[in-house]
Amino acid sequence: MSARRRTGPVGVGLIGVGVISDTYLENLGSFPDVEVLALGDLDVERARSQAAKHGIAAAGTAEEVLANPDVELVVNLTIPAVHAEVSLAAIEAGKHVWSEKPLGLDRESTAALLAGAERAGLRVGVAPDTVLGPGVQTAKRAIAEGVIGRPLFAQTSMQYQGPEVFHPNPGFLFARGAGPLLDIGPYYLTTLVSLFGSITSVAAMGLRAHAERAIQVGERAGETFPVEVPSTMSVLASFEAGQQSNSLVSFDSPLARQGIVEIHGTEGSLVVPDPNMFGGKVAYVRPFEQLGEVPPPQEWVEVPSRGVVTGRGLGALDMVRAIAEDRPHVASGELGYHVLDVMLSAEESAASGSVVTVDSRVQPVPAVPVDFDPFAPTLA
Repeated sequence: MSARRRTGPVGVGLIGVGVISDTYLENLGSFPDVEVLALGDLDVERARSQAAKHGIAAAGTAEEVLANPDVELVVNLTIPAVHAEVSLAAIEAGKHVWSEKPLGLDRESTAALLAGAERAGLRVGVAPDTVLGPGVQTAKRAIAEGVIGRPLFAQTSMQYQGPEVFHPNPGFLFARGAGPLLDIGPYYLTTLVSLFGSITSVAAMGLRAHAERAIQVGERAGETFPVEVPSTMSVLASFEAGQQSNSLVSFDSPLARQGIVEIHGTEGSLVVPDPNMFGGKVAYVRPFEQLGEVPPPQEWVEVPSRGVVTGRGLGALDMVRAIAEDRPHVASGELGYHVLDVMLSAEESAASGSVVTVDSRVQPVPAVPVDFDPFAPTLA
């Protein structure tokens, strides 16, 4: 696949069939350029159940997925603690990899994964792929067209009471490698890097509202679990191109507020849709035109959205098409590594109380063509 023009749908194997697998299987099943052939999980019966539900031919262990000669791309939906391990095993089996976020939990194993893929001539992609959706892409085009002038700074926010209010097994979301920063932060930081480019330094503060929390729903309601990481993080970031951003992610807020992404420039301010979604409203406001009034009137102007709204799995589709077309894919492993580096640097800043330099850099993130159609067969 990496050495020749690919024809026909690409065979996909999925490892990890937890809650999010339904969304991936529904979306991947609707894209004619890919075909899900096999599912694998530690719980083989659960893999078989998902296979039957979604009409997948084969189900079993992760090892069986990796050994399947018709699987060319592995979609890694395992828990964060084994993302790098499973992805590297797929690379060593000669498969391209699409991973849920984060790409790994530390710089060393994640860098080794990318180095292994480069040696093997294979691709690595990583969520979130929401940045490929018409929401962020419409905002990206508007900024490039100068709608708000020169971008200066951004503000983002995601805050609510925490995943224990809906998730029946939320403990892993408060363990090392998660918390609001590594669980939700990738959506916001990937969006900002997609719009502004590489981050060069961060300053952060974090707190834990409680040392342990209780499950609120499901059969285990009332059980407690430890909180290993900050449950609220505030992150200031400086970008190589000169912009700055201020981001809040919290599992401690009684006030539920999420999806806030505001880009402020010399000639206006732009509201970007929730980066956890693929679509949404993009609008901008100009500087005050009538002075002397309190408050001065301002009119929001909506930017027409163009593109097809789909869902998770869109980045994997873009990656297989990019391989066939010999072009960079949007949600690349390098982008995922940079965002991970930023988040780890933020954790280090919060722990030390100092500004931390981010060493990694990423090439400008490609835009998605307006006519990108996920439902068109392009590999036939």
